[in-house]
Amino acid sequence: MGAGQAERLVSVDEISRHRSLDDLWLVVDEVVYDLSQFARQHPGGAGIIVKYAGRDATAAYSEVHSPSLIKTELPASSRIGVLDRATVTQEWARPPPCAKGPPEKTVEKPQLESLINARDFELAAETSFSPKAWAFVSSAATDCLTKERNGSAYNDIILRPRVLRDVRNVDISTTMLGHRIKAPIFCAPTSMGRIFHPEGERELGRGCQRMGIPQCVSTSCSYPLTEVMDAVEEEHKAVGGSNSSLIPVFFQLYVDKDRRKSERLLQIVRKRGAKAVFLTIDAPVIGKREADERVRSDESLTAPMSGAQAKNDKKGGALGRLMGSFIDASLTWEDISWLRKHAPGLPVVLKGVQTAMDAVKAMEVGVDAIYITNHGGRSLDTAPATILVLLELQKCCPQIFDKMEVYIDGGVTRGTDIFKALCLGARAVGLGRGMLFALNYGKEGIEQFVNILIDELVTTMQMCGVTSLDQVHPGLLHTGAVDHLIPGGEEHPYARWRPKSRSSKL
Repeated sequence: MGAGQAERLVSVDEISRHRSLDDLWLVVDEVVYDLSQFARQHPGGAGIIVKYAGRDATAAYSEVHSPSLIKTELPASSRIGVLDRATVTQEWARPPPCAKGPPEKTVEKPQLESLINARDFELAAETSFSPKAWAFVSSAATDCLTKERNGSAYNDIILRPRVLRDVRNVDISTTMLGHRIKAPIFCAPTSMGRIFHPEGERELGRGCQRMGIPQCVSTSCSYPLTEVMDAVEEEHKAVGGSNSSLIPVFFQLYVDKDRRKSERLLQIVRKRGAKAVFLTIDAPVIGKREADERVRSDESLTAPMSGAQAKNDKKGGALGRLMGSFIDASLTWEDISWLRKHAPGLPVVLKGVQTAMDAVKAMEVGVDAIYITNHGGRSLDTAPATILVLLELQKCCPQIFDKMEVYIDGGVTRGTDIFKALCLGARAVGLGRGMLFALNYGKEGIEQFVNILIDELVTTMQMCGVTSLDQVHPGLLHTGAVDHLIPGGEEHPYARWRPKSRSSKL
């Protein structure tokens, strides 16, 4: 179509005449597409496309795809024109009939104003998320022991309050990788945000900008990075921010088996202004998440940056396992140089450190920060609670805290949890599941959720006689109840057995 040439208006009557698998038109965002050649190749199956043949499929499409996907993936020849709104009838606009069956159970969410702690957001999500969304966000590896211990370990660490201090004014601002942030909190990378809110990670980004805290965008995000950054920048301007005061956005990288795909993605990461690359190292393969396996996946779900497609198989329908098959399990320490080559100038953060030995190795290879995490207990069950790993680093390699920034997530539900992590050397604390629970209420939910934790953190600091983050230290904690769980080095304290090398007798 030439420059300035108007697109053809297509009437509902004409669209409705193309309703077969071999002659199939439909409408998305008021644009009419010919999907006759594409329907049989649709990764989610032709059925959903045929269901909307000759109709407006915008609502169904938007539930699982980013707005740009259909525009960028289909050839220009598939675009017929634009919908003639004057011809739309009430009958045509009505959604296609669904298969008969029992009505879905619907539960009204509590009012946002009634939620006063992190647990309230979780309970609201449990009753109002779809079964698959709840299974995905709540699931963890096998018996979920690490997930539970991530939280319970904080309960065993005791605060030691200091009194008779002037605590009228408290400053919780800090920096991450040189960027000033309003609180020692960031949004941990999470996947498939659109199953929790139509705007998914875009809405997470808006909420984070409002609160002055960073967002880390996942490779498995349900929007392309460019669309998340667009939303973040628009929100920043809407609240009166300048370009120089944009709160940083980081990018979490799963390395693709086809390294060329990751290299192309890193070009976009640099171009769109992400401020660091968080390289995931604790998930060379995906853990067995049984709650997620038990609920079938919507096979039309896609992750635009990785190209992963949801499906179901004999093992079940776990989104993480089925959509994580692209991840390169051959990644080693030697690949840090590959990452630096393809992301020049960007700080490198290793996400998934769980032992002092690997923390020391990270320091030796010169990364900018490490991120203590066990994927929220979703990778390897009975791996240590993250706060215990932080204690292990203090015991076995305290020198790393002077060489690198240290971040942590896992099991954080209270301001006291954040305070304890800060006292043990964490620069900032990531929030994952909690942010998705809050996303249930959009950016307003993100604001309220984060404000609750900030209020609790400030109160804890005041009760402990602390008014800024440069005053926190391990002496404000008593860790005797967990000290026996902290390893003293790489070797087992008494078991010295090693397997004998095997050689074939054949």
